[in-house]
Amino acid sequence: MTTVSFHMEGSRIVGFTVKGHSGYAEAGSDIVCAAVTSAVRLVECAVNDVLGLEASVKVKERDASISLRLPGGLGQTAESTCQTLLTALMVHMTSLHEEYPDYVLVLEED
Repeated sequence: MTTVSFHMEGSRIVGFTVKGHSGYAEAGSDIVCAAVTSAVRLVECAVNDVLGLEASVKVKERDASISLRLPGGLGQTAESTCQTLLTALMVHMTSLHEEYPDYVLVLEED
């Protein structure tokens, strides 16, 4: 199962961790893993490559995990954009959970 944990500070999403393989299908043909990976990469590219915010990203191949944490001190526009991106990711992951409840779990953590 893939577990997606959104790290919260009050109502603010400060980052996320995605861990594990969904197990929906064999590696290379797992549409659930592909959907999760693509969405995570899009958000990471938007935050770091497009906005240039230098969010902390950690990848651990051993346990199939990736985490992203926003930097502190973001300006109002960057903060608003990041919250929109991370909220959209949460909505997307929740939709995947609803469609594939045995393969994706979504959590909010303080």
